[in-house]
Amino acid sequence: MVTADTSKSELNFSAHGHKNELENRLEPLLLVDDNPINLQILHKTLERTGHRLYVAEDGESALAIAREVKPALILLDIIMPGMDGYEVCEILKSDPITSNIAIIFLSALEDSAAKVKGFSVGGTDYISKPFQVDEVVARVRNHIKLHRLERELERRNHELESENQQILNVVSEGIISLDKNGRVTSINSAAASLIGWPAADCLGEHIVKLGLFSLDSESEIMEYQTLPYCSYHKGLVSRSDMEFIRRRDGVECPVAISCTPRDEGGAVMVLRDISEWVASEESLRLVREEVELERQNMAHMERLSTTGEMAAGIAHEVNQPLTAIANYSRVALRLIDMTSPNAETLVDILGKLEVQSVRASDVIQRVRSFVKKPGQGRQSCDPNHLIRDVIALAEVDSRINDIPIHFEPGDIVDNVKADAVQIQQVALNLIRNAIEASAQQRDESSAESVHPSVIVTTLLMGDEVKIEVIDAGIGIAEEHADKLFDPFYSTKPDGMGMGLSICQSIVHAHGGNLTFTNNAGIGACFYFTLPIY
Repeated sequence: MVTADTSKSELNFSAHGHKNELENRLEPLLLVDDNPINLQILHKTLERTGHRLYVAEDGESALAIAREVKPALILLDIIMPGMDGYEVCEILKSDPITSNIAIIFLSALEDSAAKVKGFSVGGTDYISKPFQVDEVVARVRNHIKLHRLERELERRNHELESENQQILNVVSEGIISLDKNGRVTSINSAAASLIGWPAADCLGEHIVKLGLFSLDSESEIMEYQTLPYCSYHKGLVSRSDMEFIRRRDGVECPVAISCTPRDEGGAVMVLRDISEWVASEESLRLVREEVELERQNMAHMERLSTTGEMAAGIAHEVNQPLTAIANYSRVALRLIDMTSPNAETLVDILGKLEVQSVRASDVIQRVRSFVKKPGQGRQSCDPNHLIRDVIALAEVDSRINDIPIHFEPGDIVDNVKADAVQIQQVALNLIRNAIEASAQQRDESSAESVHPSVIVTTLLMGDEVKIEVIDAGIGIAEEHADKLFDPFYSTKPDGMGMGLSICQSIVHAHGGNLTFTNNAGIGACFYFTLPIY
C-alpha cells in the first residue's frame, strides 16, 4: 500500500481508510494539502463516507500516489511550496494514466481569475477555504457519482463495441467504417478477408491507398472517382450492384457495394462478394445459349418435317409452271422454224416463259428460305410483309384442300424485331392447322352450301402486334385445352405433338405470347403477339 510522506505532521494518514466491507467497493480518494491541519479536517470529514483515503503534503508525493493508486477523485490545494496545484493538475491531465481523474481545487483565493485558471488546466470543481463540512461531502459525493456513471458508461460502451464487433465479425458482408476524410476507422473480418488486407494494416489508412478501386496495379484512381467519396465527403447514399475491386494480391473481385453516410460524419461501406453469383450467371448464360441452340435445331427439324408433309403440293405447284414453260418453248421453236415468224407473237411467248419461270423460282425460293437455318438473328420486320410471304407458301395446302385464305392486314406503321424465318414457321403452322380443321369440318358437314375459309388478320394493340388465324373447324375440346401446347401432345392420330410446343417457345423467346380461344360460332382463333420494335 502506498504511504504518503507526512513527517512534517504529527499525524500519519498513510493509506488510512476504513477496513470495513465498503473498502473493496468504494473508490479511493487522494487529499493533497501542505497544511496538516487542513488534511486532518478533510480526513475526518470524509472518513465516514467509507472511501479509502490517501494523503499527500506536496505535489511530488501527490503525483506518485496518483500514478500508483489511480484515485477516483483528488482534492488538490492550489498554493503549495515547490509545485503548486495548477502544475500538478497539468501534469496529471497530460498523463494518459491519470488524465481521467477528477480534480477539485482547494484554495482560499476568491478571485474569479484563480477559478478560471483552475478550470482551464483541467479542474472539475472548486472548494473555498475554510471548508464547510456539508459542502465538501456533497461535492465529493456528486463527483464520485459522476465518476461511477462515467465508469459505467465507459464499461457499457466497451461492451457495446465488443458486441458490435462480434456481430460485425459474424455477418457475411464486409463492413468498413470511414471517417469524414475517407480513412478507415473499423473493419470487420469479412471485409478484411474479402480485400486481402489484415485489419491492423487498414486502420487509419485512406480507402484510396488500399487500391481497391484502382483500374490496374500500376495506376491509381483519383479519390473523387471512387464510390465511397460521395458518401463520406458529400453525405450522399451511393451503391452499385456490381463493381470490380482489386484485392491486395491484384486479383479482381466482383462485389456489390453500398455506402451510407453517418450523422456524425464519415460513412459505412458494405461489400458483398458476388463472385459465386457472377459465376452462376455465366453458367446460366451458357446453358441458355445451349437451350436456345437446341430449340433452334428442333425448330429447324420441324420446318423440314413440315416441308416433307408439303412435298407433294410443292411438287405440284412447281410442276405447273414447268409444264407451261415446256409448252411455251415448243410453240416458240415452231414459230422460229416458220419461214416468216411473227415477231410479236414470239415476244409474247417469251414473256409468258419468263412469268412461269419466275413463278417456279418463287416457289422454290420460298421453300429454301423456310427450311434454312436462321443466320442473321432478329431484325426489324414489317409484320404484314411477313404474313403475306407465309400465305404465299401456304397456298399449296390451300389449293389442295380447297380452303381459301383471306388476309386482312391491319394499318401497322411500326415494325417488329423478329427472326423472320421462325415467325413465318409459327404462322405457317397455325395456318396449316386451320386449313386442316376447316377441311375436316366441311367434309363432316351435311350442308352442301358450306364453304369454309381461313381468315388471317394483323392488328396493332398498344405496344404489340397481334396476328390471328381464324378457322372454321369444330373448335378445341375442353379436355385438350390445358395440354394443347405440351410437348408430344397431339389431337391428330399421326401427329408428333411438337408443332405448337415449338411455336410457343419461339413466340416466348421473342417476348410475345401464343394462345387460342374458341369462336362464338364455329371454329377457333389461334393468335400470337410480338412487341413493337
